[in-house]
Amino acid sequence: MFRKLAAVAVMLLAFAAPVQAQSNDATRALHKLFDDEWERGLRENPVNASYQGDARYNDRWGDASLAAIHASEAADRAALARIRAIDRSALSAADQLNYDTFLWLQEKAVERQKFRTWLQPISHQGGVQTLDGVAEVLPFASTRDYRDWLKRMDAVPVLVDQTIALMREGIRAGSLPPKVLMQRVPRQIAAQIVDDPTRSPFYRPFVRFGDGVPAADRAGLQAEAQRIVRERIVPAYRSLQAFFNDEYLPKARNSIAATALPDGKAYYDYLARYYTTTDLTAEEIHAIGLKEVARIRAAMERIKAEVGFQGALAEFFTFLRTDPRFFEKTPQALLMHYRDMAKRIDPELVKAFKLIPRQPYGVRPIPDTIAPDTTTAYYQPGASDGSRAGYYYVNLYKPEVRPTWEMLPLSLHEAVPGHHFQFARSLELPDAPMFRRTAYFVAYSEGWGLYAEQLGFDMGLYDDPYDRMGQLAYEMWRAVRLVVDTGMHAKGWSREQAIAFFKDNSPKTDQDIVNEIDRYIGDPGQALAYKIGQLKISELRARARARLGERFDLREFNDEVLSTGSVPLQALERHIDAWIALKQG
Repeated sequence: MFRKLAAVAVMLLAFAAPVQAQSNDATRALHKLFDDEWERGLRENPVNASYQGDARYNDRWGDASLAAIHASEAADRAALARIRAIDRSALSAADQLNYDTFLWLQEKAVERQKFRTWLQPISHQGGVQTLDGVAEVLPFASTRDYRDWLKRMDAVPVLVDQTIALMREGIRAGSLPPKVLMQRVPRQIAAQIVDDPTRSPFYRPFVRFGDGVPAADRAGLQAEAQRIVRERIVPAYRSLQAFFNDEYLPKARNSIAATALPDGKAYYDYLARYYTTTDLTAEEIHAIGLKEVARIRAAMERIKAEVGFQGALAEFFTFLRTDPRFFEKTPQALLMHYRDMAKRIDPELVKAFKLIPRQPYGVRPIPDTIAPDTTTAYYQPGASDGSRAGYYYVNLYKPEVRPTWEMLPLSLHEAVPGHHFQFARSLELPDAPMFRRTAYFVAYSEGWGLYAEQLGFDMGLYDDPYDRMGQLAYEMWRAVRLVVDTGMHAKGWSREQAIAFFKDNSPKTDQDIVNEIDRYIGDPGQALAYKIGQLKISELRARARARLGERFDLREFNDEVLSTGSVPLQALERHIDAWIALKQG
C-alpha cells in the first residue's frame, strides 16, 4: 500500500490544483442545489416553513391547484437531473453522504409522481378540515403574527376550493379513499361550522394575547378574526360539507387495500421500499412480522407468570385493558402522569449517551379536535432556528382507555431518548445542509424511536413488571404492524381480520387498536418502517459488541447512530461499519 508513496506524492503535487478546483466546483454545485431546493420547499409549502420556525410565509397556505402540482413535479425532475450531473467522486466523504441522501429522496419523489397521490388530499387524520392545527406551532408574540394568521384565515376558502377540485379529479380517475375512514371526516368538518365565531378553532389564538401585542390592537384583531370566521371560513366549510357528504363520501370505495387503487400493487411495493429504505418484499416483511410476534408472545407469557396471573394470555390482556388500577380518572391527571414520567426519564439519559442535545422539550395535550381520531401520542420537532422547543403530544381523550403501563415505553419513544433526541441531535449536525438536519426517513427515525424504548433497560427504568409488559406490548404493536399492514394491502385481509389479529396478540385497548388499523389502511406501508428500522439498529449494536468486545461502549454506539442524522438504513449500516473498523484500530 505504501511502497510507491514518494512517486505518488510527486504526481499528487502536479495534479493537486486541478483536483482541488474540480472538487470545489462539484461542492459548490451540490450546495447550491441544496440551498435552491430548500428554499423551493419552503415557498411551495409555507406550512412546513412555519413548522421549521421560518416566519417569511406565515401569511399563506401552499398552492394546491393542478397547475402548481404539475409545476412542483417538473421542478423535482429538474432537481434530479441537476444532482445526477454532479461528479460524486469529486466530493468529500461528508458530501458524498449528502449527495447519496438527496439523490435517494429525489429518485423516490419522481418515482412517486406516477401514482398521483394528490388525488386524495383528505384523510381521516388531517387535511383542509384541520388547518387550524397549524396555530399550535406559531409564536403569536406580536401584532404582525396575528395579522399573518388573519391573512391565512382569509385564504382558507381558496384552499378549500382547490381541495374540492382535487377530490373531483380523484373521482374521475377512480382514485378514492376507503369509505370506512372517510366516515370519520364529516364530524371534523362540522367542528369548523360554528354559529358563534369565537368558538371557531381558528379563533383560539385571539382568546388570549401575549404582552408583545399592544392593548390598543387587540379589539381590532378580534373583530377582524370574527368577521373572517363568519364571512369566509364558515361558508367555505359549509361548501366542503355539502360536497363531501353528498358527493364524495357516497363514492368512496368499500375496499381497504392499496392494491384496489389504479396500479395499486406497484404503488404498495413502492411504499414498502420507500418507508423501509430496503428492497424487502411484502411477503418477506410479513414473515418477519410473524416470527417477531411469536418471539414477543413467549416473553409476554413469562411476564404473566412473574406477576402470578392465573389464566390464558388473552385473559391477561383483558385484565390489562380493564383493571381500574391501570387508568387515570381525568384528562388532567393523565397529563400530569405523562409529565412526571418525562421527568423520571431525564436524569437517567447519561447512562446511555455521552452527548445530550441542547434543545429542550415539553409535554402537551393533543388538540381536542383531532384527539378521537389520532394515535396515543406523537412528537412535534422544535423549530430549526431554536425559536420553539420540541413537544411530546399526548392523547387525553377518554382517559379510561389510556393505560398507565404504556406510558414509559411511549415516553421513551416519542420524547427522550427517542424522537426528541434524534431530531434535536440532527439540528446540531455540524455543516450539514438543512435538508439533512431536518430529514425524516421513517425506517431510521421510527426505528430509533422503537430502539429507544428498549434503552429503558440500559437506563434502569423497567423496574416494574407491568412497565416491562408495556415495553413488550409496544414492541408487539410494531411487530403486529408488519403482519396486518402487508395482510390488508398485499394478502387480501379484511379490516375485521386485522383488528382480530391485533387484539389476539396485544393488550392495547380497543380504541387504540381500531385507530391503529384505520391508520394503516389510510397510510399504507408507513407502519412497516418501525420494526424494520429497530431490527437493523439492534443488529448493528450486536455486531459492534461482538467485534469490539471490551472496547464496546454503549454510550458511544448510541451517539454514533445519531451522528448521521436521519438517513436510509443502508447509509447507517455503512457508517457504523466504518466506525467499528476505526475503533478496531
